[in-house]
Amino acid sequence: MDMALPIVNATTAALARVSAAFNAPLARAVVFGVHIDGHLVVEGLLIAVIVFQLSRKSYKPPKKPLSEKEVDELCDEWEPEPLCPPVKERSHIDPAILESAAGPHTTIEGKEVVNFASANYLGLIGNEKLIDSCVGSLEKYGVGSCGPRGFYGTIDVHLDCEAKIANFLGTPDSILYSYGISTIFSVIPAFCKKGDIIVADEGVHWAVQNGLYLSRSTVVYFKHNDMASLASTLEKLTRGNKRTEKIRRYIVVESIYQNSGQIAPLDEIVKLKEKYLFRVILEESHSFGVLGKSGRGLAEHYGVPIDKIDIITAGMGNALATDGGFCTGSARVVDHQRLSSAGYVFSASLPPYLASAAVSAVNYLEENPSVLANLRSNVALLHT
Repeated sequence: MDMALPIVNATTAALARVSAAFNAPLARAVVFGVHIDGHLVVEGLLIAVIVFQLSRKSYKPPKKPLSEKEVDELCDEWEPEPLCPPVKERSHIDPAILESAAGPHTTIEGKEVVNFASANYLGLIGNEKLIDSCVGSLEKYGVGSCGPRGFYGTIDVHLDCEAKIANFLGTPDSILYSYGISTIFSVIPAFCKKGDIIVADEGVHWAVQNGLYLSRSTVVYFKHNDMASLASTLEKLTRGNKRTEKIRRYIVVESIYQNSGQIAPLDEIVKLKEKYLFRVILEESHSFGVLGKSGRGLAEHYGVPIDKIDIITAGMGNALATDGGFCTGSARVVDHQRLSSAGYVFSASLPPYLASAAVSAVNYLEENPSVLANLRSNVALLHT
């Protein structure tokens, strides 16, 4: 304490002298007849020093190349980041392995179980007519086509299948895709481009979401299966906006939503479509062969004329128990996809035996409407 007191006193005295020097009359300067206090001179000098330091080039020490030994040491120490995060034990899933056809009853680990996990809605897996058509097609065409539809991959059974689906639904034409899930996310960007407006249900499944993303269009979502929200969204987009009159506008919905199981009210959607002049893209993978008196989908279910829907897509891996997908609509809609849809143009065409199976499945559905009655009976039983 005794040693600190002289230091404090000395510091106080030095500050007092500096303050007195700056406040003294001699510390003032006269520039062009103007009296300037001493502290202003000091501040000016400080500003000049700061500007000088900021304007100087930063000092960069010369780069010295690393020796081979140092490079080897750094390489030994480096540990790359994993390509994907490690899977935790609770996140690891071992899927069930089926040892027989995925029909109403199947075999897992040697035990026969009831199958509630399959989308085999009409029970056509293992159907003898489908199997016979596949065998005949394999013997005639082989397994695959080894080429896209536009380059020696179109086989007569593809055209038969497209015509069959169009005739069944009552549309002018249809087009086949090699993979069910790629149908919708190839169709959307084939028609919807950057600058277009898409109004989509917020509950659409991943394939539809992927198509929306690939289109690069302006996407506006409405509340899941909420027609008041859809009407409000369409009103906001079109009211007093002359720009929307000059661009393409679409409504994208699913007939039966894969994520919720709800049915879209197509009759109300069509009314809103006509009121606000939008086009409708309808995804029917879970309603084709299921809804309607004869399994023709959502339009038949609501009694809406099929030509009110601009574009319909569906996968054939559910009710038809085959694979691939289709899009149906006007001849102009179909022809546009033959040159503009990536999933159609660049993929090897659907294996002919699968197209043959789809034709047989539609024929079976037309000849045996009782399968729809059995489906509805099973649905009612599960809901009771």
